Amino acid sequence: MNKNVIITGAASGMGLSDTKEFLKHNWNVVMADFNEEVGTQKAIELQNKFPNSKVIFMKVDVSDAKSVDQLAKNVFKIFDSVDVIVNNAGIFASGALHELKESTWERVMNIDVKSIFLMTKAFVPRMMTMRRGVILNTASVSGLYGDYNMAAYSAAKGAVVNLTRSMALDYGKYGIRVNNIVPGPTNTSMFQKNSKEVIQSFNNASPLGHIVEPNDIAKMAYFLASDDAKSITGQNIQVTAGFGIYSGQPRQ
Repeated sequence: MNKNVIITGAASGMGLSDTKEFLKHNWNVVMADFNEEVGTQKAIELQNKFPNSKVIFMKVDVSDAKSVDQLAKNVFKIFDSVDVIVNNAGIFASGALHELKESTWERVMNIDVKSIFLMTKAFVPRMMTMRRGVILNTASVSGLYGDYNMAAYSAAKGAVVNLTRSMALDYGKYGIRVNNIVPGPTNTSMFQKNSKEVIQSFNNASPLGHIVEPNDIAKMAYFLASDDAKSITGQNIQVTAGFGIYSGQPRQ
């Protein structure tokens, strides 16, 4: 019997790569995203490519409680349970603290942090009843370390880092594992909007000479969701191509 996973922000980027990876392993996938047009089309394409799984798109605003609750109702009309939640939805905003509008700060916090609160409240009670499940949150290397002009984003992803630990403690007794995937700079369509010079500067900054590919994140997500990771919980698993390992000291 196929297992079931719900992935937020699944219409593009890392979420879409996560979707494809789970489908390769014959999971049913609920693609939850705000972009209905793109998400619906991607779901149709993937359903044709992976006929042995169910691929369902559902529109959701992960920052809105009513929208998330309706998502849960719709999901449970189709599936008795959800084995894995991948809280991938997130946005980025640049700027030092004093440069940010209050609305920008709130939007980043709502989509990057509040969404995890809402998705967990909506889906974890069924996992608790089943006494099994996996929750994967997506943070960022910028949530572990400071970065210039990323006040709101770093604050939000830093919150996700410690929220994951607390969730792992609270839900472990129900057989639920909670982990954080911590990407470094990742080669998504959004990143590709940078100039060639900027992209090359990021590649040069990596000890490996390249940034992370979305599929690198997807493979880690599937591993953490699988029974191969049955003893891993409360961890911030870095997939960064080496970003974050440098102390900042000059060469000697």
